[in-house]
Amino acid sequence: MTARTASASAPLSGRQSFPFVTWVRSRLLTRWYDRHLQRRDLCEIDDHLLRDLGLTRQDVRRECAKSFWQA
Repeated sequence: MTARTASASAPLSGRQSFPFVTWVRSRLLTRWYDRHLQRRDLCEIDDHLLRDLGLTRQDVRRECAKSFWQA
C-alpha cells in the first residue's frame, strides 16, 4: 500500500474555488451594468457636445444599438 500526501500544487476543490467564481461573476455583471449606463448616457448627449468629442450621431446610434455584453 502506498501512502498519499496532499500537495500544495493540488487543484482547488469546488468549495475552495467558489469565492473566486463568485468574484469573477460579480465583476462581469458590474462591467455589463456600467457599460449599459454609459451607453444610455451617451445616447442622451447633445449634438454640440458630440462634436466636441469627435463623434457623430451615427456613431452614437451604432454604439447604443449594441447589447450590454458587447464591447
